[in-house]
Amino acid sequence: MMYARALDDTFARDVRAGLMRAGQKTLPCRYFYDELGSSLFEAITNLPEYGLTRADERILQKHAAAIVDRLPRNLVVAELGSGTGAKTRPILEKLRQRQIVVYYPIDTSGSALAKCNQDLGRLGAVFPLEMSYLDGLREVAGRRAPGQPLLILFLGSTIGNFEPEAAIDFLHAIRQCLTPGDALLLGTDLVKPAPELLAAYDDPVGVTAAFNKNILARINRELEADFDLRQFEHVARYNQDLQRIEMHLRSREYQIVSIRKADLIVDFVPNETICTEASHKFRLEQVCEMAHAAGFHPEMRWADNEWPFAENLLRAV
Repeated sequence: MMYARALDDTFARDVRAGLMRAGQKTLPCRYFYDELGSSLFEAITNLPEYGLTRADERILQKHAAAIVDRLPRNLVVAELGSGTGAKTRPILEKLRQRQIVVYYPIDTSGSALAKCNQDLGRLGAVFPLEMSYLDGLREVAGRRAPGQPLLILFLGSTIGNFEPEAAIDFLHAIRQCLTPGDALLLGTDLVKPAPELLAAYDDPVGVTAAFNKNILARINRELEADFDLRQFEHVARYNQDLQRIEMHLRSREYQIVSIRKADLIVDFVPNETICTEASHKFRLEQVCEMAHAAGFHPEMRWADNEWPFAENLLRAV
């Protein structure tokens, strides 16, 4: 309950800061993932246009044994933004062949963690942590036995949601929780043709649009706002120079919105947008540069041929 209250307070502060921002209004994409948002995202991953999740899964299924073979025994596994943990199963199954599995899924969605515990509990000891990424990681680092190695999973190219400098800062913060020899398996979506990317983030069925608009519905539900979702439309753009897809919500007309729990009244002019997500795509050399800057050594990479995507095994130095 205390965590829920803290999240409410943080949510209100973040919404206020983003919508009061000069120039481009923003909302943090981590707030997409309430129970409904998580379900909508699961639907997105099954769309034919969205190949990222399937590429991630193909790599983990095909190369789980090779990944595990490069890891020390008796390790603890922690996953940042685990969701239901579905993609993680091949890694845990391979680990179970040689050791007792100890797995800490870390997520802000209690319902996703409950399903994760239900689905993966038979593979070993599962300890769900309903926390932010870094708070959860610090908790895991504090629980492990002295000298016990740690594997961090950060899959699905969530690192692409950070600005480039912030991505390095975040990886460095992860590194600060680790000891030399600990490992990070980092998913990175790679640069590909713009039409392919735009189709993935603006599907013809409208699932991505519903996912995007749900962030406004969540603000309505949890912060007592009065957004009219019919007056906002989903927009996807590709910024070639910054190598990123941007998702926006564009106001159809002039409107004023009240957000009671954020103590905010904000207006939107016609065609003004809220940027809800910036998903950066990487070149392989950029992943190596980012890893080195954050205190990791790139040890191995596995790539998918159907949808350019890579899992990168990084070692803390």
